[in-house]
Amino acid sequence: MSNKIVGFAEISGLIRNISEEFAVVANPPYIYPPVDIYPLAPKKKLLSSGIKAVVMDMDGTTTTTEPLCVHALETMVRRCSGRETDPNWTGLDPETDYPHIIGNSTTKHVEFLVLKYRLGFVPRAVFNAYIRGTIWTLIHGKDPQRRRDAQTTLLACGLDSAIKPLLAHDRSDAAELTSESLENLYGEHATAWQKTLEDSSLLTRIGVEIYYHRYHEVLESIGQGNNAASGSIPGTTEKLVKPMPGIGIFLALVKGILGEHAGACAGLLRPNPTPNDRAILSELGVLFQEQPIRTGLVTSSILYEADLVLSEIFRQLMEETELWPVPADVKRAARSAFQSHHAFYDTVVTATDSHEIRLKPHRDLYSIALSQLGLGPADFDKVIGFEDSESGTIAMRAAGIGAACAVPFHMTEGHTFDAAAWVCPGGLPEVLLDHRLFIASE
Repeated sequence: MSNKIVGFAEISGLIRNISEEFAVVANPPYIYPPVDIYPLAPKKKLLSSGIKAVVMDMDGTTTTTEPLCVHALETMVRRCSGRETDPNWTGLDPETDYPHIIGNSTTKHVEFLVLKYRLGFVPRAVFNAYIRGTIWTLIHGKDPQRRRDAQTTLLACGLDSAIKPLLAHDRSDAAELTSESLENLYGEHATAWQKTLEDSSLLTRIGVEIYYHRYHEVLESIGQGNNAASGSIPGTTEKLVKPMPGIGIFLALVKGILGEHAGACAGLLRPNPTPNDRAILSELGVLFQEQPIRTGLVTSSILYEADLVLSEIFRQLMEETELWPVPADVKRAARSAFQSHHAFYDTVVTATDSHEIRLKPHRDLYSIALSQLGLGPADFDKVIGFEDSESGTIAMRAAGIGAACAVPFHMTEGHTFDAAAWVCPGGLPEVLLDHRLFIASE
């Protein structure tokens, strides 16, 4: 069909023939139109024509990084309200906040919190946190796009020239900015800053910079081999980044590494597995050994973040294989496959491949992944996708993936999953053992 301009009556008839279900996706306030409308692929409960590929989210589906994201978001609110160390504020509310700050783009998450908590923000506290965070990003930030975004926000705030002297001495630590120079800077810009904070869109951009300061600080620590939460997130002792339950077995299975030995791993997916559990895994293991499938990871994180997180996850997966009850040669094959996430996945699509305003629930990231996997619309009914969030399942359906499976965990269990063909709160173990990966039996 060639491009053309049509009226409402004609477009109504056209879209009626495309789909029976649509998603209305809100755009940021500076984008026209206010919403995009996506036809959704029909839900597919069973892969009756076989399976060619699996695509899946990173945070909350492949890894446990969501608590770290929430910590960085809460730190942003605490710093902006001047109560970073206030023990009397219990923090973000799991029931009223979490459904809005997990599974979408960073900007959407920050925007929600800014609109909810801005009346408690202290102008001087926001200024101090913002300048410290921006200086840290410009000096220590490893992602070029993040540094460009930080410079753009400085320009929008009218602080690009004022901050140059603070960068001129190649400072090694943004903490130095708690000195007299920061106080003087605030005094010079206090009146203009008060007006800046009245702009919700600009305040959201400021909040994004404060968020990334904390998030990337912790990610840098993980990249340097410090994955222990103690000292990074108060009150938390577990590893900051871990594989989600069953992800290692799942990935090795669909790549044909486990073969007939997959059944022996049923006990790693659930306690006291039944003979039928083992039989299902063995059957799937043989199926994928004969025909391994393409795999893609799709995340709204930028490439820099995804590389740090996935490198740590695959390091842990290599260690995990030592505990698998399979022959030594199978362990060696799994360890070899897990040496590099770049080599393992057939494609890794991140926010760096798109733009902040086109992330989930927009379809773009998944459409890019399907294209990079070499799949066209005729193949989409042979693809299964896994997401832990509402926006992720919408993005998959909008990209043409009817077999969209939601695997919520405790932080996303409050999401609405109307877009999902399946909702499996038991995660990948449930998908494999109870549903046979939704593949029709021969």
